[in-house]
Amino acid sequence: MLFILFVIGLVVAAIHLFRDTRPRTSSRIAEIVLLWLLVILVGVGGVLTFVAHTVYADTTAASIGWPAGNPFQTEVAVANLAIGVLGILCYWFREQFWLATVIGNAVWLLGDAVVHVHQIIVAGNWAPNNAGPALYTDIAVPLILITLLVIARRHARSQASARVG
Repeated sequence: MLFILFVIGLVVAAIHLFRDTRPRTSSRIAEIVLLWLLVILVGVGGVLTFVAHTVYADTTAASIGWPAGNPFQTEVAVANLAIGVLGILCYWFREQFWLATVIGNAVWLLGDAVVHVHQIIVAGNWAPNNAGPALYTDIAVPLILITLLVIARRHARSQASARVG
């Protein structure tokens, strides 16, 4: 699911870039791609993951290698919803809000990756959503978002200082 949302985010960003009248600097491209990945991948993805952990709780638990009926899963669902809401709000709020959302998402997903690896080593949990795509996206998504944020900020700052000087 996250891969599909990643691709949708890139497609929407490409459409945005195609329609954008501002110069296509590396900063502007990174900003637009980051915007749509935050809204679609983090935002919509977080809301859909909330639904998966609540409406389809038993199936989702089994796909991670968890026992069904664990109330802790509801807490995980709400945490996903919180990050998802932050991602969606990135459409309207920018600047430091994006930084906070990227940091919160990175702490959440990289922490999840550590837990996945721990479960593989300690419990031999090779369930598809513990040792498969979930593990890879828990590492890749924060790295991609952090990289885009750094590019967008670094180039925007250097262009602003060039205009001032």
